[in-house]
Amino acid sequence: MKCGLVAADGAVLHRETRPTPRAASDERGGGRVVLEALLETVVELSQKATADGHRVRAIGVVVPGVIDAEHGTVGAENLEWVATPVLAELKAAISDDVPIVLAHDVRAGGYAELRQGALAGTTNSMFLPLGTGIAAAMIVDGSLVSGDGYAGELGHSKFIYGDAAELCACGQWGCLETVASAAALARRYTARTGRTVDGAREVMELLAAGDPDAEQVWQDALAALVDALVLYTTLVAPTKIAIGGGLVGAGETLLQPLREGVHARLTFQREPEIVAAVLGEEAGMLGAAQMAWDRADEEGRA
Repeated sequence: MKCGLVAADGAVLHRETRPTPRAASDERGGGRVVLEALLETVVELSQKATADGHRVRAIGVVVPGVIDAEHGTVGAENLEWVATPVLAELKAAISDDVPIVLAHDVRAGGYAELRQGALAGTTNSMFLPLGTGIAAAMIVDGSLVSGDGYAGELGHSKFIYGDAAELCACGQWGCLETVASAAALARRYTARTGRTVDGAREVMELLAAGDPDAEQVWQDALAALVDALVLYTTLVAPTKIAIGGGLVGAGETLLQPLREGVHARLTFQREPEIVAAVLGEEAGMLGAAQMAWDRADEEGRA
């Protein structure tokens, strides 16, 4: 968990990273353990803010999964949350009447890139982090699209067909995430060679060294990503796409083939600029803070 104390002008006054508990770490179930760790973090950061002489105006919490904004519940398979009342639990943990914003982590990251990062000044754009999974933050006509908590799951769109399609964690076969996420690169390289690798980082090192299996795995990922970007461009017409997540560390090895692949496929569509996101691993935290400050402004608490 990446967390911090952020001032109204975006300055990070305190930052820290805490481990996310795993399901096996407690017999009560991983979902409850993760929630308790989240609540503990929020309470302790609030206490630190007070001890440091600050007043907490609002709190922003962002999580993966599908968020029911009306009821404040979250469904997130990787956290073992099923309609978990996260917002109610947060409100119960914070005794003061402090506004709390609960939002999706990728949409928050996209909001941060829109407000102060690679997407600043755009009205139609996309933030696409390529990490353990793949999801998108969609900015359409100047607004961040939520779709009642369901929007942006580009990673769970089908782009692989036939015998090459693999079963995704979502239950569908052939999702983008099964071939183009950082986790997929390592898994597919191991399946192809029988050699266990230390994540996508090692696959990229093997790619740079000329390993043919790493090259094939990489080309498969690029082809699926180009398909996804062309589809998104055709449907939503972004002027800029910011790629983030762990894979963006590959730099132009990733970005240039995507630019060339998209350019070659477009005919009448408006061609987007494809760039690297700039806020790195703190994008979600900064987005959460910005959303919290926006809420404080709305309620006259800033």
